[in-house]
Amino acid sequence: MRRFTVRHLALFAVLAAMCTGIQLTPRPPNVEFTTLISFLASAVIGMSFGVGLGAFVMFINGFVSPSGFAGLILPFQMVGMALAGVAGGLYRRSRNGSYDAQSCFETAVLGAFLTLVYDALTNFAYAMPSMLNGQPVLPTYVAVLVSGAFLSLTHVVSNTVIFGAGFVPVTKAMQKLFGGEQVWKKESLHT
Repeated sequence: MRRFTVRHLALFAVLAAMCTGIQLTPRPPNVEFTTLISFLASAVIGMSFGVGLGAFVMFINGFVSPSGFAGLILPFQMVGMALAGVAGGLYRRSRNGSYDAQSCFETAVLGAFLTLVYDALTNFAYAMPSMLNGQPVLPTYVAVLVSGAFLSLTHVVSNTVIFGAGFVPVTKAMQKLFGGEQVWKKESLHT
């Protein structure tokens, strides 16, 4: 099992601050980079790093978002973003940490799929209060999906483009900057 070091903690803090800052920056609705960064962190550093980063950023965002407190959808947002980290870790294992031009297409498809899963989870959370008040589950959920269809489409398309265009160059830059995989192997704090 990999042990986290001070270097990991520093990078985690920087990435969490960057993601939170981007979340708070005015931008088109449902255009975000946290999904890619959580996926990328897992693909470059490790699954637990990306999972923790995604869940932590959404937890912070749930309290400081300009839209107000996330409320009931907060745990669903955290799980959805943690799943992006899980997917990044699994993708890393399947590619052996080596990414090429084919990875652009693969990550674009993964970005679309992860966004659909995230939107399905958070839309379910939006529908929960009505369902808890006695509304039928399926019609209520379908109504929420239909009312948010344009925002979901924007989210899926933007993340498809962001993953397809951003994953490989940013991953290669991070690997080059940090000297490749050996930087993240076990290291002693006393060296």
